Amino acid sequence: MGLKPIVLGSVSVIALTLAAPAFAQAVPTTPQDRVETAPDAEGGDQDIIVTGVRASIVGALNVRKNSIQIVDSIVSEDVGKLPDNNVVEALQRVTGIQVTDRAGGEAATITIRGLTDPLTTLNGRNIFTAAGTSFALQDISANLVKQVDVYKTRSADQLETGLAGQIDVQTRRPLDFEGLTVSGLARGIYSELADKANPNAALLVSNRWSTGIGDIGFLVNGSYTRAEFRNQNLQAGAMVPFATENPTVGSGLTPLQRIFPGATNQNWTPGLDAGLPTTPGSTLNINGVNTPYYLSRDAVIASDLYGKRERRAVNAALQWAPNDSSVYTAEVFYTGFKGSTFNSLNFSFVDWWGSLPANPGTSFELYDGTNIIKSRRVGAVAGFNSGDTATNKTDSYVYALNAKWDVAERGKISADIAYQDSKNETSFFAIRTDRAPLDIDVDFNAGGGLPSYSFGNQGVLTDATAWTIGNLFDSGTKNTGSALTMMLDGEYGWDDGFLRRVKAGFRYDDRKADTYVRDQGAGSLGTTLAEFGAGTPFTNSGFFDGRADIPTSWVLADPRSMDTDAVRTLYRANAPGLLLSNEMSFGRVFSINEQNLAAYALADGEVEIFGRPLQLQAGVRYVAINTDYDYFDRGANFARTGVSSASEKWLPSFTARFAVTDNLRIRFNYGETLRRPNFGDLNPNPVLTGDLSRIGFGSGTSGTANLTPTHSKNFDLAVEWYFERNSAIYATAFRREIDGLVVPLTVREVIPNNYLPRNETYTESFNITRPVNASDGVLKGVELGLTYFPGYLPGPLKGLGFTGSATILDSEQTIPLTNSAGQITGETKSAFFGVSKLSYNTTLAYDNGPIGARLSYVWRKGFLQSNEARSFANPIGFWRAPEKSLDFQLTLNVNEDIGVTFDAVNLTKATQQNYYKFGDVGNPEQFNSSTLLIDRTFALGVRFKFD
Repeated sequence: MGLKPIVLGSVSVIALTLAAPAFAQAVPTTPQDRVETAPDAEGGDQDIIVTGVRASIVGALNVRKNSIQIVDSIVSEDVGKLPDNNVVEALQRVTGIQVTDRAGGEAATITIRGLTDPLTTLNGRNIFTAAGTSFALQDISANLVKQVDVYKTRSADQLETGLAGQIDVQTRRPLDFEGLTVSGLARGIYSELADKANPNAALLVSNRWSTGIGDIGFLVNGSYTRAEFRNQNLQAGAMVPFATENPTVGSGLTPLQRIFPGATNQNWTPGLDAGLPTTPGSTLNINGVNTPYYLSRDAVIASDLYGKRERRAVNAALQWAPNDSSVYTAEVFYTGFKGSTFNSLNFSFVDWWGSLPANPGTSFELYDGTNIIKSRRVGAVAGFNSGDTATNKTDSYVYALNAKWDVAERGKISADIAYQDSKNETSFFAIRTDRAPLDIDVDFNAGGGLPSYSFGNQGVLTDATAWTIGNLFDSGTKNTGSALTMMLDGEYGWDDGFLRRVKAGFRYDDRKADTYVRDQGAGSLGTTLAEFGAGTPFTNSGFFDGRADIPTSWVLADPRSMDTDAVRTLYRANAPGLLLSNEMSFGRVFSINEQNLAAYALADGEVEIFGRPLQLQAGVRYVAINTDYDYFDRGANFARTGVSSASEKWLPSFTARFAVTDNLRIRFNYGETLRRPNFGDLNPNPVLTGDLSRIGFGSGTSGTANLTPTHSKNFDLAVEWYFERNSAIYATAFRREIDGLVVPLTVREVIPNNYLPRNETYTESFNITRPVNASDGVLKGVELGLTYFPGYLPGPLKGLGFTGSATILDSEQTIPLTNSAGQITGETKSAFFGVSKLSYNTTLAYDNGPIGARLSYVWRKGFLQSNEARSFANPIGFWRAPEKSLDFQLTLNVNEDIGVTFDAVNLTKATQQNYYKFGDVGNPEQFNSSTLLIDRTFALGVRFKFD
């Protein structure tokens, strides 16, 4: 009748039992293998050790099952074996998670239930990047991670920020292992678009010793990844109005003339919510005359970006357990990012600049039933190329000391102190080259959202003698951030009675951040690219690789081959009055010191209803924030202005969990959370862009010094049915009532003698967009999830399983309407930015003997990405088309210690597309914007573990 172990699949690296209490507040650590109990043939019990792919999925399911909060997780095998390069990509298969922005061969942006501000923590500690308020999760290599927990609800003992929820990344520690352990991986990842192979390697070494002063363990875990990538983006420009081929008498317009807004917008107002009317015969008041117009794109743009990024990460931990009731941990975590890009940009206007055919009406075609030009042939249009180089470097450190003590029979105390330091520096250096006017023949959507176009003299594009050296753009930023954080928590529990546990604690955080900028530029040199001796011209090739009928190569100045100081000297010699220096110093524009004191108390209780346990938790968190910041005006020789603010908030939370049966559970949660303003959104210094599109004014962004935190009341109701061992189905309904959402407002302003370069794009009139707390909203939805590993499948089908989830969202927020002075005059309704109404993911998993495999598909419906700057005649709503990715992973275990892996990402060559839409106006066909090719990657590697 004893316990008999049965091993399913390959022998894994760790065999531990998940033995969390049914009412644990903290999510239990889920090991790589799962030990489960099942009746044997003699009527007793036997252990079934589940390993590999199945273990990770079952482990994640048990995290949800054993936590009082609504939590979805990824355990180590999920992160380590799926074809994922970082934590963001690994999370895309979690219920309620949506990822986007897949440029450069990786996903970069994550939302939880449509909200974009998840709190990021590392081993429970809030982490950040430089002067930001969040951490770039893509900087954490998937190889370093033990477990990732996504909290949809939170209790009083968790950090209060992040309306979306909390993402806690847990790293490994030495006392997790029995003794000496060495594990690692080495992969080669092939990028199809860049035609490059890149390394991905990780190594973990851990050991523990039993000594006269207790158990001591030491661990070092390091990771290195490099990626050379290529982003190819094709775009049809924004819409502007043009005269018809027969302009109305008295309008003063010539046939097909572009209609610019006047100094006071007397011709037309750019940036109307739904754009200018698109019905045939629509008119504008031009010089007092109602004049029909056409809408046409003003440009076609091709961007061919070559990039390289490197990520290094190290996690080191020293642990000491002097006895069974105490553990002391010292650890350091480092992440380093180094990236560089070169963007080969080809830009051509599609305006009329003075050359028309004898019969202008034959030079264009309209979309049926509209006044929108689909295709046209235009003479003598201007154009330019630009060679843009950019660098980005980040170094972030977290140093921490932690102590945990068991006190008496049921008490626990934990103390934690951490110091963080993070620095980021960027640079941008670009040289524009200009060409003589050319004829162009363009179809703005020749199919699938892709424009097609050709020039009358295509050979000019690659002829260095036909291009002259134009504007210089030279800028950079430097951001620094640090924080000292202290936490102390204590709890005491009881086995029976109504009151089962009380817990209280406090947290003190002292955060500092500074932002510095440098910026300069100059006008044209006038020399040809062929004569320009500062560097070797660059000509790309194979752009869009035959996927569109467009030019595939062009020549431009390549700053990568230049002595940049020598180039600055050339520009300064060409225009001696320029304030153009070789050594540019950074000017500080923003500095902040924020102190956050939080305290909480909570209690757990339990009663029986109809003989079944009802578990309750209630708590409250008090938060007091004091902020001092200085901003330095770039337009006034960096003059300083200081601002201080203080706020406090009580945030209650309540959770009830009822076990209807042993396998059926119901949860209810109510809680309140905050979203504090991003530091950059507080900085009132404007960042200006000149009149690049020749519309009569430039654009700019600026922060708002008096922004306040956004507050959310959160309701969740979940039903979970664990109908078989390793299988469950669950549904969660949720509602977020959010006050004080930050939305952008745009105001026309005159900023004289500003810092922009004095060239043809210089202007003193700007549309300045600022964030304001001027919106309220409601986000509601349902999550559905299923994990199923049938136990009855025969022979080779044993080990086949499925996991998947779907999220249905509905959102509405108020959007303020303003007059030309920026005063709010009313409001309209809009969906939340970044929210897909439907998203789902499915994974077919197989784990039998030496073979483990997964085929995963993720999909999300199109969504409103943002509202564009109010500069053109198209709808301001900028929408993203539906996104998808089909990925595959295969592992062949050579033996118990070594496995060979093959990964493939984006098998279907999905693309990322954008279009314009606001209300009922706009669609992907007539209002298409850009198409970005998403990389397809293949990886071959080996994993090993010895203990």
